[in-house]
Amino acid sequence: MWPPFTAPVLSAVLSALILVAIQSGFPYLAPVALLPLLWAIGGAQPFRLGWIAGILQWGGTCYWIAGTLARHGGMDPWLAWLMLILFSLAKGLHAAVFAVLARPLLKYAFWAPPLIAALWTGLERTHGDFGFAWLTLGNAGLDAAYLARLAPITGVYGLSFLFALSAAALLIAVQDRRAFAWLALWAVPLLLPPLPEPKPNQIAIAVQPNFDEGNPPRDPYYPLFDLSGQALKRAATKPQAILWPEVPVGIYYDTDLAFRLSANRLARDAQLTLILGTVAFAQPGSPRNSAQFINSQGNPATRYDKVNLVPFGEYVPWPFAAMVEKVSTEAGTFAPGDKVVVNGRWGTFICYESAFPHFVRQFAAQGAEVLVNLTNDGYFARSAARQQHIALARMRAMENGRWLLRVTNDGYTMSISPNGQMHAQAVPYQPLATLLPFFYESRQTPYTRYGDWFAWTSLATALAAAIYGRAKLRA
Repeated sequence: MWPPFTAPVLSAVLSALILVAIQSGFPYLAPVALLPLLWAIGGAQPFRLGWIAGILQWGGTCYWIAGTLARHGGMDPWLAWLMLILFSLAKGLHAAVFAVLARPLLKYAFWAPPLIAALWTGLERTHGDFGFAWLTLGNAGLDAAYLARLAPITGVYGLSFLFALSAAALLIAVQDRRAFAWLALWAVPLLLPPLPEPKPNQIAIAVQPNFDEGNPPRDPYYPLFDLSGQALKRAATKPQAILWPEVPVGIYYDTDLAFRLSANRLARDAQLTLILGTVAFAQPGSPRNSAQFINSQGNPATRYDKVNLVPFGEYVPWPFAAMVEKVSTEAGTFAPGDKVVVNGRWGTFICYESAFPHFVRQFAAQGAEVLVNLTNDGYFARSAARQQHIALARMRAMENGRWLLRVTNDGYTMSISPNGQMHAQAVPYQPLATLLPFFYESRQTPYTRYGDWFAWTSLATALAAAIYGRAKLRA
């Protein structure tokens, strides 16, 4: 067994540090992020080395989880950090599995780069299926306009594939120079059309109330109505909707008669759609984190109940139920919704759901012509999680060729165009209402229509090759 701090261990650590760095302002390192890890697993103990890399990657990227649990979950700091460690140990298993399966793929020599890239890409797709999804390697290509052309075809996973491919090709080329030929695949995005840059011709009012997470106002309703009224007076053209975010206080549209009548009146008097975050109840004792739609006649229309709940924020996994207090108003008791709901031309999802490409695409696939993300990023404090969350939303806009209106409690509220550019960014940490530009789009991208075909095909191909490769190694 290798002693600590051998060259392979240090290489695994280096890969982890690069993976954290590319999500922290150094995206140009993405093409070599996996190179040290791939070199390390060429020897022994791939599971151990992959797990080390994965633990450090997730712990470094999502370090803010500890602060969130301590500030808003009622945990002692030491327990919050313990939870982060346990989280990182669990999420790191993806990298461990990658390392074990990638090792036999290295034996394919010339064919190893695309197979290893396919394996990494396919395993990325499974993160959400195992409880928590966040940034992928491909998110590092957000601001590389020519790479981003892949997003409407393959989703973010096509970008991940190219980054992983480059690392594997550089490693294999040391022994077989023909592997450099695989870098020609980086030219594929140049064969695709640039991402669209439609000029916005509509506006929506986005209200950012800036409620304090630790000391929310006794009357949260007044700022929402007041800021909405001010924005209506300011608007030079008629807005299409008023959008209120997810907030850290209980807003109960169904059960608070006075609030419901006031919200209905606002929509009716302004003659536009009102979309608001609320706590709804499907049945007694079963609260839902929801988006309520009120039509321009002042009548409640559809309601979307959040499907993908945040661990420890909206539900507490059973082993930890006795250790964590409430993070949000109903934390630990929220029930998930069971379907995507589109209200006319509007598709609204909530907070962390922006981390699920396959989920967000369903709104556009079911007819939404503009996407809305209601969120409360106040639980992130002023950590890197805020920018990470924006990166997720930007990629979802590009994948689906839709304007995405991001409406937050305390920032960053903005409009995101179909090419991932940010517009009309509101000043964070201020109570305000801003006008977000957008454009209705009905055309569907290949990713919207066909989903994760690229990721699943990559995974199936890589698994078949890895199983065959391991069998040959044992023979």
